Amino acid sequence: MLVPAGPGGLGRVLIGLGALLVVVGLLLVLADRFPALRIGRLPGDLSVERPGFRFYLPLGTSIVLSVVLSLLLWLFSRRG
Repeated sequence: MLVPAGPGGLGRVLIGLGALLVVVGLLLVLADRFPALRIGRLPGDLSVERPGFRFYLPLGTSIVLSVVLSLLLWLFSRRG
């Protein structure tokens, strides 16, 4: 079972998710100050700009995030 039984277990899961959101938010704020951390401009991201039209498809970024999240979920599922 992913969530421990009882309201206390659910509370711990929600606190963990909140902490994760804070960390991700801090990384995004720091990404503005450090160009090396900037996500969304990786090779493979498609961008088309024309007068009056802008199209952006973060394909490379989506693939990298998918791989990283898949690895993290795989690691956490093996722990339990």
